[in-house]
Amino acid sequence: MTILLIRHGSAGDPYRWSGDDADRPLDAAGTDQATRLADHVDGLLAGRPLAEIRSSRAVRCLQTVGPTAGRHGLVPEADASLFEGASSAMTDLVRSHAEFDDADQRVVVLCSHSDVIPDVIRDVVSDGAGLSGGRGCAYASIWELTVSDGTVVHAHYHQ
Repeated sequence: MTILLIRHGSAGDPYRWSGDDADRPLDAAGTDQATRLADHVDGLLAGRPLAEIRSSRAVRCLQTVGPTAGRHGLVPEADASLFEGASSAMTDLVRSHAEFDDADQRVVVLCSHSDVIPDVIRDVVSDGAGLSGGRGCAYASIWELTVSDGTVVHAHYHQ
């Protein structure tokens, strides 16, 4: 199993947004990033099935995974454990997906935020996962988590 942790694309300056921050959409750059991200995800699939897509309820996250979902006939499921400030809940979600690894080659996408993803990476590394590909959490970046025997064994950063 592979779990792809995706940070949402560019959504403009949050200080210039007057509504609920969860409703802030992708800007033009973020829309382009979402399209390129779908190509990148397809490359990482390498013929394996994309089993599910879960996303923070933030519009910018749902829009980021929209092109990927569309290509694979999936509908992103909004998940509270992926919203801002939910680091512990997202780590628990990643660990539970890993525990139910049935040795198949399926891929799961989880889209979240820059305050959450680095904490999850820290947690899986603390659990013993290896690390490669640099460090970061740029817009529309991917952390590829490799699962084996019920645990995350490696995290690779793609920007």
